[in-house]
Amino acid sequence: MIKTGCLVVYKNRPAFVTETGEKITITAAGAGNGTETFRVREKDVEVLHPGPVTSLAGFVSDGGRPDGDIRDAWELLEGSGPVSLRELAELASGGFSPQSAWAAWLALYEALYFTGTVNAISPRPAAEVAAAEEKRRGRERETKERESFLKRLRDKKLNLPEDGRFLQDVEALAYGKSEKSRTLKDSGRPETPQEAHRFLVESGFWDTGINPHPIRLGISLSKAPAFEIPPALLEGRRDLRGMTAFAIDSPWSADPDDAVSLERSGPGFDGARLFVHVSDPAAAVGPGSPADIEARNRGATAYLPEKCCRMLSDEALPHFALGLAEKSPALTFALTLDSEAKPAAVEIFPSLVHVTRLTYEQADSLAESEDGHILRELFQLGEANLARRLSSGAVNIELPEIHLSVERPETARAAAAALRVTVERIMPCKSAEMVRECMLLAGEGAADWARKRHLAFPYIVQETGDLPSKPLPGLAGSCQLRRCMRPRSVSARPGLHWGLGIDGYTQVTSPLRRYTDLLAHQQIRAFLAREAGNAGAAEPLSQDEVLLRLSAGDTAAQAVTQAERASKAHWLAVYLSDKKGSEWEGVVVEKRGNFLGLLIPALAMETQIPAKKNLELNDAVKLTLSQVRIPEAEAVFKER
Repeated sequence: MIKTGCLVVYKNRPAFVTETGEKITITAAGAGNGTETFRVREKDVEVLHPGPVTSLAGFVSDGGRPDGDIRDAWELLEGSGPVSLRELAELASGGFSPQSAWAAWLALYEALYFTGTVNAISPRPAAEVAAAEEKRRGRERETKERESFLKRLRDKKLNLPEDGRFLQDVEALAYGKSEKSRTLKDSGRPETPQEAHRFLVESGFWDTGINPHPIRLGISLSKAPAFEIPPALLEGRRDLRGMTAFAIDSPWSADPDDAVSLERSGPGFDGARLFVHVSDPAAAVGPGSPADIEARNRGATAYLPEKCCRMLSDEALPHFALGLAEKSPALTFALTLDSEAKPAAVEIFPSLVHVTRLTYEQADSLAESEDGHILRELFQLGEANLARRLSSGAVNIELPEIHLSVERPETARAAAAALRVTVERIMPCKSAEMVRECMLLAGEGAADWARKRHLAFPYIVQETGDLPSKPLPGLAGSCQLRRCMRPRSVSARPGLHWGLGIDGYTQVTSPLRRYTDLLAHQQIRAFLAREAGNAGAAEPLSQDEVLLRLSAGDTAAQAVTQAERASKAHWLAVYLSDKKGSEWEGVVVEKRGNFLGLLIPALAMETQIPAKKNLELNDAVKLTLSQVRIPEAEAVFKER
């Protein structure tokens, strides 16, 4: 029965009754040594002792150990039946007082030695108690060890790698696998991925070269699993090995997946045939296969400065990358051109090609030699196609590019001194422009081929942007045009690609690197097999099926693009981290209120400085590097 002065428990806190009635008034233990007053129903409390209690001084309410020898009481009661709260209090403390009743209730609440209710408290079996005691001792050890760790942390005297176990939550936050970090919170620091990154570097657990961005963005850094290569991969193909075919790419490229050939009989391009030979992994990777699902989940090959994470297995490269063997299987797009160098007719077929690999610099050099007549004709074709696209409203943006490379040991936490980051400016090459135009022609021709056959297909579209009436010249103009560009999108229906100046466009020239290209190849192969009457050939996917696969693959590919950009910014920051005070040249490309937007060509990096009255767009500015923040991937420059 509840009466004034009796001891009760309210929300696991000790309290005593100060007034009775329809509702009762209680004084309960509050934060610290304070108390709080509540009006509650009788059923909201449980009576522990009749009292009288007039103060809560001496009552433990924060989970501390209760008075009395509870363990001795458990040993006496172990194996017997239930007892009441009063009996447990008397056995443990030698009497029944408000304090001993509360101690007995805490023992029940702690559930180390006893379980049940206040009216029927049962001792736990010895085996359970032994396990619970060991678990509690482990928690106590962990608490003491963590307190020692936090002291070492404050004193900046961590014991690594032993203390690394206390930094796992920080690392999880830095990698984007968690949104919280107890260690950062205990250290009074913001719980953000950037702060976690900074903390790990400052503590010495990470060196400055660890790049968290790919994992933070969900990119798989593991190797794609191998898949079976059909024994008849090279059979049933049109033999084009007598045709000169060039695979032209950067010197660091290890997975060439397109090559070009040209047949031309007269001075113009009317009737000329451009052959774009593309690697043919769709011959082995069918829709819904494990390799197809893996490629769709990855979206694209991630070209990170420190490593390449391929969409398809490394083991597939010798079989499908062009020019790695004397004969390469390909899917050839044969485009018959009109007088404007536009595809007038398109034929697509599996082929066998012999490919000569060249870097852009080698191709430019060969084009100037006596033996480079085919390359010179291809250069002319590229120029003609660019002129045609520009006349159709294409936007041509030319901005500086760099190639970043990183050399470091494979171990996750190697010494920073073993890290080597290099930055190389990519200089314009005629062959790079030619390859780009040939790939665009292949994409334009393939889109038209699929549209005319009513084949469900992945298309790339872009809405019209809002161009200035008079674009700015120079780098400022290129940056201005870039700001006018609308995002491109994927679609299962053909549509305008405004930026390229093409009525219908798709991407088909990188099936080793992009899932959307692989999906296009799968649809082409299914259509060709059905057209040839191949028994047992699978039907092309429906438009809904294409759209589902296209959306999933493109979403994953966008994450790869984000990871590549973030990684590039990270490694640029690492590259600059030991170059404080170094001098650079920037170009004014935008006026932003009280600031000027600058582009540093040697780094392909944008920055800003306070606006100066004597600086105009496209003016060169001498800069000094003043600060680098690696976790934010930022570098701060000041005008010299």
